[in-house]
Amino acid sequence: MKCSWLFLIVVLMLFATQTGFAQCPNCRAAVQSGLNSGATNVGKGLNQGILYLLALPYLIVGIIGFMWYKSKKAQSNS
Repeated sequence: MKCSWLFLIVVLMLFATQTGFAQCPNCRAAVQSGLNSGATNVGKGLNQGILYLLALPYLIVGIIGFMWYKSKKAQSNS
């Protein structure tokens, strides 16, 4: 029963996505102005920033999950 609810939520989230632009207006303007001035490494820096912002929430959730696992394991051993 619990697994079917989780599956339903995941499917609904996949179909509820909206089409959007890849960058915010400020990022797009920075890339365009960098390309117009001849700089070719603006996109690389932007991509690294996006990856950093993407990885940070997963890292935080992973640390919290690991701490929760360790506390549950310590309680079961007691």
